[in-house]
Amino acid sequence: MSRGFGIGGQRGAALRTPISVRRQRRVLCVFPAYTPSFGTFQHAFALMGRVRAFMPPQGLLLIAAYLPESWPVRFVDENILPASDADFAWADVVLVSGMHIQAPQIRDIQARAHAAGKVTVLGGPSVSSAPEMYPGFDYLHVGELGDATDELIGLLDASVGRPATQMRLTTNERVALEAFPLPAYDMIPLYRYLIGSLQFSSGCPYRCEFCDIPGLYGRQPRLKTAEQLTTELEAMLRQPAHPTVIYFVDDNFIGNKKAARDMLHHLIAWQKRHHYPFSFACEATLNLAKQTEILGLMHEAGFCEVFVGIETPDADALKGMKKEQNLMVPLLESIGTLNSYGLEVTAGMIIGLDTDKPDTDAGVMGFIDQSNIPILTLNLLQALPKTPLWDRLARDGRLVDDPRLESNVRFLRPHDDVVASWRRCVAHAYAPERLFARYRHQVEATYPNRFHPPARGRLTLANLRLGATLAFNVATRVGFKSDYRAEFWGAAWPAIKRGQIEAVLGMGFAAHHLIQFSREALRGEQNASFYSARAKQKAAVGERALADA
Repeated sequence: MSRGFGIGGQRGAALRTPISVRRQRRVLCVFPAYTPSFGTFQHAFALMGRVRAFMPPQGLLLIAAYLPESWPVRFVDENILPASDADFAWADVVLVSGMHIQAPQIRDIQARAHAAGKVTVLGGPSVSSAPEMYPGFDYLHVGELGDATDELIGLLDASVGRPATQMRLTTNERVALEAFPLPAYDMIPLYRYLIGSLQFSSGCPYRCEFCDIPGLYGRQPRLKTAEQLTTELEAMLRQPAHPTVIYFVDDNFIGNKKAARDMLHHLIAWQKRHHYPFSFACEATLNLAKQTEILGLMHEAGFCEVFVGIETPDADALKGMKKEQNLMVPLLESIGTLNSYGLEVTAGMIIGLDTDKPDTDAGVMGFIDQSNIPILTLNLLQALPKTPLWDRLARDGRLVDDPRLESNVRFLRPHDDVVASWRRCVAHAYAPERLFARYRHQVEATYPNRFHPPARGRLTLANLRLGATLAFNVATRVGFKSDYRAEFWGAAWPAIKRGQIEAVLGMGFAAHHLIQFSREALRGEQNASFYSARAKQKAAVGERALADA
């Protein structure tokens, strides 16, 4: 990331803090690196030339835009490039945000900032859920953008000395989403990201036992306006090179079905006016399959992928975790419906549920084969703070803190048996012949159903260069040099014959990462849980060593 990128530039529009400041403070915003996982795609970035990170950090970009206009802001995403000694020397304040999966990296940034003598601030979902995890930070911002943010700005305006004891600021009055400023997209090089990010709503009406979203953001989804979304899209479009796929980071895209439907009409009109420069992806509950009007609008707007939390094919397990919405339509029928609208399904699944039995992994593997879902994030159950699961396991004495284990849950089955089940499911799902067989199904059942807009919106020099780079690297590294080249061409040739060139590049890109990452996981080099303390510590050490090199 260029050190000068965005420094002193325009940081968003509309709302800024109402606090009148008297002093100038130089703020270094640092977003921590992710621990590798199935969903980060880091193994495949090299296939795209300049891409170095998965998705822009929407929340921290929002905070950067909200800060006083007179405060210079420098933004560093450590998924692209680590913050340097010069960055820390420049700053008066170091501001960090992140999720639980980034906790070791968050604490590492704090240590580096303190070594440079700088005051540190931590906000975001992880600290909002579990502030006790971060005793080393000077200021903790708990909750969303709001009155705590203004209080923090006032304190920093008064002094950038480190307080004698940690100060915790908690938001009581949140800023409404429709009043949010434009995230500071101009402070990051969008061409370094695989996909772009966009937020329409916050919160989810459901009460899945393992999920912390209702506890953090509420059950009544709050909304931006359609005009805000199109303004953000236009800001991305102004950069000479940018991702062509935009991911809605909403906790549940259909948390408010009427609002989603109304917004999609505006999105379709915007896409038509701009000749469809983007396609979209989102996360939604599986009962999206019942919303045929919304699906039709998503198709026309250019949606190509949806992430759904399937979790398990076991109906009793879904009822036990209070995820009955997955049972409104039979699982396989729901997936088929989504495919019929051109939506490739990506799914999250959990191993280690209380309802699991010795033959559960066989059921999961059978479901993977029947569903033909190419990309699955297979994860061990982990209890997150501020979830009903955490509360239940705490009452039962089943929360553990053992760095030798892959999860903080004391499973009802032996730990090693559960991990062995996870390994069998991963090995089955990402054996190249099975993975590309599922992609072959997408070639026939999903990709032909996608909306095919005029190419004019994407015919830019930057996009053509990126496409040529990706095509060359997929053909050489996946189609020629890899040990799964035969399986790749077995799925690619039918797609090429159908003219699905973009799909061929997408499957080559994703499969390259999934196969490489799963092999590392099966060798014990990656974690079986996204939040495993043992694996994260190892990953953090590796990332720091890479940065130092």
